[in-house]
Amino acid sequence: MEALAILFAAGLLAGAMNAAAGGGSFVSIPAMVFTGIPSVAANASSTVALLPGTIASAWAWRRDFQAPAGTSARVLMAISLAGGLAGAALLLTTSQRAFDALLPWLLLVGTLSFAFGKPLGEALRRQVRIGPGAVYAAQVPLAIYAGYFGGGVGIMMMAVWGLLGVVDVRAMSAARTLLVSGANAVAAVVFALSGPVAWPETVAMLLGAIGGGYWGAIVARRLPAPVLRGFVIIFGAAMTVVFFRRAWG
Repeated sequence: MEALAILFAAGLLAGAMNAAAGGGSFVSIPAMVFTGIPSVAANASSTVALLPGTIASAWAWRRDFQAPAGTSARVLMAISLAGGLAGAALLLTTSQRAFDALLPWLLLVGTLSFAFGKPLGEALRRQVRIGPGAVYAAQVPLAIYAGYFGGGVGIMMMAVWGLLGVVDVRAMSAARTLLVSGANAVAAVVFALSGPVAWPETVAMLLGAIGGGYWGAIVARRLPAPVLRGFVIIFGAAMTVVFFRRAWG
């Protein structure tokens, strides 16, 4: 019961972070691991637990969705769904030992994406322009990453689209949310059907994430975006350090 209470609280925080700025997996996966769930199952369980929140966000953004200029929304969604499936399958074929060693690096990549993805994308946009074909090509590894782990993938997508010349943040946010939700939904179905999900713990976190998503949206309206992003980056950095120490200790 103590573990379930911890996971419910972690779900509240993860759901709030996803609703406000993103980065909920920096909370949900470590919480699962710290309560004794093996890392592969923790990753799969986290994806399932946070799915209702991501779907709710996608529904809220549905009227603002606009594919990046020159690209097809259907093609991008098809790539995202296929990539999410491939990423989930890849996770299920990763050994527990290998994923334990890989998890700190995944957290590091996600944290760096949150910290530097936006300014790096803006800097590159001043120097580089890409075409729709390059966007489709980049969406393949991004969608696979989303299905496999996904931390910071939304920021990565927006940075790539920025190189196409897209600067409408509202439209990019809607597209990012819908495409990431598609990849996560496919991955969650695979995980739910294949057996690595710790269901009691997942349900506890899922219920917390629903409440957190609601309150997170309220908080997001009141706090400046830099404050929210700063919290995600600091929390992600702390979890990265903890898991590197765990892997090397």
